[in-house]
Amino acid sequence: MSTIAIVGAGPGLGAAVARRFGREGYGVALLARDGERLASLVDELAGEGVRARGFCADVRDPLALVAALARAAEEVGTVEVLQYSPVPHRDFMRPVLETGYADLLGPVEFSVYGPVAAVQQVLPGMRELGRGTILFVNGGTAVIPHPDRAGTSIAFAAESAYGHLLHDRLAGEGIHVAQLVIPGAIVAGHPRKDPAVLADTLWGMHRDRHGFRHYADDLES
Repeated sequence: MSTIAIVGAGPGLGAAVARRFGREGYGVALLARDGERLASLVDELAGEGVRARGFCADVRDPLALVAALARAAEEVGTVEVLQYSPVPHRDFMRPVLETGYADLLGPVEFSVYGPVAAVQQVLPGMRELGRGTILFVNGGTAVIPHPDRAGTSIAFAAESAYGHLLHDRLAGEGIHVAQLVIPGAIVAGHPRKDPAVLADTLWGMHRDRHGFRHYADDLES
């Protein structure tokens, strides 16, 4: 059975992606910090017929993240699809002139160290399978930096660069790397930014394997 690992899984987008891939027969590994919420989500998904397991890890702790992904591969199955989509902390979003070098540590741990650690952990398994998909999910500041959200603007740009480098380097190995940019908030009922709609978009990116950057909506939204 194929496995998707969702890093930063929660009741919104993470749950919707779990359901979407679960309908396609994927086993689901959910990674997040809160064990109780993970257990609740796993139970909810199980009631819908989705085979899911939860694994606690903080993306700002690379060793914990690597260990959680290793357990996921052992208990659910070799990770064929990795989705990196944790929600940034509010304190990452400070005005640029109020952002010192120490304020960038958290965003960089979150959006650079975390993705690099996750990719390096799952890549050998994907290579062994001969296929794989890596999906990065970012906000609009990944494309257009915002002066009042300096931390995410800087760190998302670095994450985007890393993803694009992976896309170019791994395409010849059958491993597709793509980014979904979601401008603004994820909104239930929105025609393009409802969690279930976004999950369909991410499934299509995995299935169709075209290009690196995709947009959930217009950047002005």
